[in-house]
Amino acid sequence: MPLEDKSSNPLRHRLDIPLMAQVNGSEICKSLDSQPSSPASSDMIVIEDGAVTVKRKLGLMSGTALIVGTMIGSGIFISPKGVIAGSGSVALSLIIWVGCGVISLFGALSYAELGTLISKSGAEYAYLLEAGNVFPKPFAPIPAFLFAWVSMFVLKPCLFAVIALSFGIYAVEPFYDGCEAPESVIKIVSVLCICLVAAVNCYSVGLATKVQNFFTMAKLLAICVIVVGGFIKIFQGHTEFINEGFEDTSHDPSSIALAFYSGLWAYDGWNNLNYATEELKNPFVNLPRAIMLGIPLVTVCYLLTNLSYLAVMSKETLLASNAVAATWGQEILGGASIVIPIFVALSTFGAANGSCFSGGRLIYAAAREGHLPEVFSYVHVRKAIPLPSLLLTTFIAVLMMIPGDIFSLIDFFSFAAWLFYGATMASVLILRYTQPDAPRPYRVPTVLPVLVLIISVYLVVAPIIQDPRIEFFYATLFILSGLVFYVPFVVMNIRIGILGPFTTFVQCALEVAPSKFAPPE
Repeated sequence: MPLEDKSSNPLRHRLDIPLMAQVNGSEICKSLDSQPSSPASSDMIVIEDGAVTVKRKLGLMSGTALIVGTMIGSGIFISPKGVIAGSGSVALSLIIWVGCGVISLFGALSYAELGTLISKSGAEYAYLLEAGNVFPKPFAPIPAFLFAWVSMFVLKPCLFAVIALSFGIYAVEPFYDGCEAPESVIKIVSVLCICLVAAVNCYSVGLATKVQNFFTMAKLLAICVIVVGGFIKIFQGHTEFINEGFEDTSHDPSSIALAFYSGLWAYDGWNNLNYATEELKNPFVNLPRAIMLGIPLVTVCYLLTNLSYLAVMSKETLLASNAVAATWGQEILGGASIVIPIFVALSTFGAANGSCFSGGRLIYAAAREGHLPEVFSYVHVRKAIPLPSLLLTTFIAVLMMIPGDIFSLIDFFSFAAWLFYGATMASVLILRYTQPDAPRPYRVPTVLPVLVLIISVYLVVAPIIQDPRIEFFYATLFILSGLVFYVPFVVMNIRIGILGPFTTFVQCALEVAPSKFAPPE
């Protein structure tokens, strides 16, 4: 989206940046081509044709850790309440948990085909942009543009905010033993979490990766504690709650769809590696392999964790709890139960880190294609971090703290997200028709994207028909409102002159420069 006249910003595409010294009082660099680099920066950055690119640093294990570490966040510690409420019975809730894992795996494998066909970062955005070429030229970018619009202001910041809210709930839990923490305290802690995570991601990719690895181990340890404690109770014969089976099973399609919403929220993150495809080594091989390793592992963890919950708590107790894992800890660990909210807080902090990482790269990819202001595609000249896009995601996530109930945010996020998940599944089929001879290092069975597409339609339509809610109307209205900006700035090519000086200021203040896509070798 060419929002400003490029001639108004002489710094944008120049390697020699002497004017920067006059703007911010220090010489950023005389020439990106000739500037000496530290070992860390030279390992990450490549200067090519006047733009900054990054090397591929993520291997198979790092990619798998990103998937697992982002998926296991707050959902498994909060969403059991939503799944039980929607399903009505113990047995159906367990089936839904496994079903959500299967849906996530099928969806991720479909994304693997798209990610190996289109090796750009940005996940849904990149795939919708390519598949949109089936439409007439003025309309071709609309699906990708609307996804970028919604992701920039709703999807990614909402996900970031909800995870941070979960962190806030569990972080303050030990200080309010037996009492409900004030909402203001929870939100202040949540905002601090967002700011700290953003600082980590803005400092360096290496630090963000180390933080992700550490907190992934912490969350796996938390799940291990819960699973071992629960299965000890099962072996002791405490199976009365599990034996309730299908008692009180819900037959309401809308209620079951909302249960899937809550379960799939816990699995969200299965597509996060696709946002960083350009930073993945040998993506043609490692992308599908990381998916096949990570998602089944998470599914097993979730099933065992829910069995452990139900070995200790009845479904009524579970529904009455706003922090299921903490309630479990009080029943099993007694005085040592303080470790549970600590572990869960660590887990959610790690998931927030992964959410910030992927959210920034989505905005970066969309801006690089011209669907958002170009400045959000700039990266740091030494650290190769998309600073402007990360800061924008952080700012909007903080604003998302103003609304109240966390479960309303989950419903809003799920509705909007599955609209685009379904569209991306359709992209698999469209690209097979429009590009039948294109090389596909990985090809998913056709039935998988078709099945996920059908499920996506159900998850979007069923709750609206059965139980119309104002959140769904707001989500639809906001998605369509993107056309208000698409028509003037993309179709009519209207330029906003003030973005030129703003881009120059941001480029100087943050030491960022234009970037370009480097296809895998």
